[in-house]
Amino acid sequence: MIVRERSHLHSAARQMLDLDDEQRVRALRTDRWIDYPRATQALQRLQRLLDTPQRERMPCMLLHGPSNIGKTLIVAKFLREHPPAFDAVRGVEHRPVISLQMPPSPDQRRFYRALLTAVGVPQGPNSTLASLEQVACDILRRIGPRLLIVDEVHHLLAGSAREQRGSLNLLKYLSNELRMAIVAVGTSEAPVAFQSDAQIHSRFTPLELPRWSESEEFRCLLAAFEAALPLKRPSELTQRPLVQYLSAVSGGLLGEVSRLLNDAAEAAIRDGSERITLGHLEHVANLPS
Repeated sequence: MIVRERSHLHSAARQMLDLDDEQRVRALRTDRWIDYPRATQALQRLQRLLDTPQRERMPCMLLHGPSNIGKTLIVAKFLREHPPAFDAVRGVEHRPVISLQMPPSPDQRRFYRALLTAVGVPQGPNSTLASLEQVACDILRRIGPRLLIVDEVHHLLAGSAREQRGSLNLLKYLSNELRMAIVAVGTSEAPVAFQSDAQIHSRFTPLELPRWSESEEFRCLLAAFEAALPLKRPSELTQRPLVQYLSAVSGGLLGEVSRLLNDAAEAAIRDGSERITLGHLEHVANLPS
């Protein structure tokens, strides 16, 4: 009986069934990785960029899609898989991947300060652009990153055309000077900024994370969620009424699908039903986010 009740879950979720209700509810509120084909494709593309030998023109990528679609989760997983490592021979920390956010406005000095802060070498607000550039390049040559991830690149659109060109040229300069691949991450508006520069546009190969719709791929995603939610009974989330409802009410956003399912799972734990129903989903969809 126990095996039958738990067989719908992955091993980690099965282990959580031994926790009390409050512990299971807390577990629902933690981040978890759910595999799906487009995320796997994005991770594979990131890995190929990381593995690219240094050459004159390094390949780059623009990962884009609407807010709350899962871009940040993909980047976070990739960073976890490639942590820093201390090089005892050289006496420096090797950072294969560096990640930072584009400043809210395309200001090159603020970008370099954010980059230096990301590698643990913050600079004062009065440093000149030339000095920041020199320090950043010296530090990056020392720690040897092979991939730079710049999130929130749609912030480029907050600046003038001249400021946008300056920031795009900065990315191109870093890639050329350090023989380093760059991944730009942003909303669906991000490609607009990159289209303003022909060289940048040709270098940054786009990969879109589109909104979800009712499909076999979406059903597979819901099945993966079901296997990760610590509920004692199967919810059968791939039933057509549940699939259609989740597709419609989530707006096709992965983050919203996750919120709805987590909230519905909590409701199912608290009322003792131990399975998500359409009623649970309708209830949590009407609650404030």
